[in-house]
Amino acid sequence: MTLKLEIKPFSFHLLKPIQTSQRVITSKKGWLIKLQDQNNQIGWGEISPFNSLELNQCEKILERLGSSLSKESLENQLHKWPGSMGFGFGSALAEINSIVGSYSTQEWLRVSSSAILLPTKELELLQTLDSILENKDNDSAKQLTFKWKVANYSNAVEAVLLQKILGKLPNNTHLRIDANGGWTRSKAKEWAQELHLDPRLEWLEQPLPVEDIEGLQELAEYIPVALDESLMTTPSLRQTWKSWQIRRPLLEGDPQILLKELLNKTGYRVISTSFETGIGRRWIEHLAALQQKSCTPAQPGLAPGWLPNSPLFNTNPKTVWEAA
Repeated sequence: MTLKLEIKPFSFHLLKPIQTSQRVITSKKGWLIKLQDQNNQIGWGEISPFNSLELNQCEKILERLGSSLSKESLENQLHKWPGSMGFGFGSALAEINSIVGSYSTQEWLRVSSSAILLPTKELELLQTLDSILENKDNDSAKQLTFKWKVANYSNAVEAVLLQKILGKLPNNTHLRIDANGGWTRSKAKEWAQELHLDPRLEWLEQPLPVEDIEGLQELAEYIPVALDESLMTTPSLRQTWKSWQIRRPLLEGDPQILLKELLNKTGYRVISTSFETGIGRRWIEHLAALQQKSCTPAQPGLAPGWLPNSPLFNTNPKTVWEAA
């Protein structure tokens, strides 16, 4: 079957920078794709890499593709391409193949809540925390999950800030602490010893560098550990890591693989944003809604409040396409 391909570039700035131990994220750019088959069925996709090397790789591949493509050839190429490109075309093909969406019996699912990504600067973080908690009663507070990115300042500064955060969090809330691979084993052990008896801790996220799998496994025997970046550099860990996995669909290739895992109610997955447009967000929310039906439901990481108010983030793909 022959498919018609259209491509549109997009870019946007976040409302405020996101600081991690590895970099500062201020903007995103990539491409929207539109595939149309001979029956006029349309599949929408988004190619949205995080790093410049993959962005350049995707650009070169897109330049070679042309506007008329074989469906079978595309399906054979998905696993050979960079993950973000595999997602873009895999998601569009899934729509055309009636796996999900308006041509399928499986309509798009939505989620109504998310973990809250806290700012990293102390004053802004504490003010944000106070503002959120002041507007919640005890019953609604138990729905709250906060994510705090660490390894941005000295350990002494963040250790003091941890105590301030714990002093404010009600007992029925949850906290995820994300080092983005920025800790040493000794530092991770210090934090684990401080937190392992605290029921509010949901997990330590990527506490050690991506290649230190042995150290991560040892730490996971003592305290819940969620892998993020390690899953991207060593994809085989998605089949072997028994604890939590932070899954970023827009970066890891054909989303139908993760879709099958979640339809089978596989546990210990949590869905996270890569700061996508509304086209990619349909998949993020759909997969997150399925995850919440698993044996280990968890709040997705959608980073509410960090994206601008724009038609680029509308749930209607036609609106997103026109806004790009």
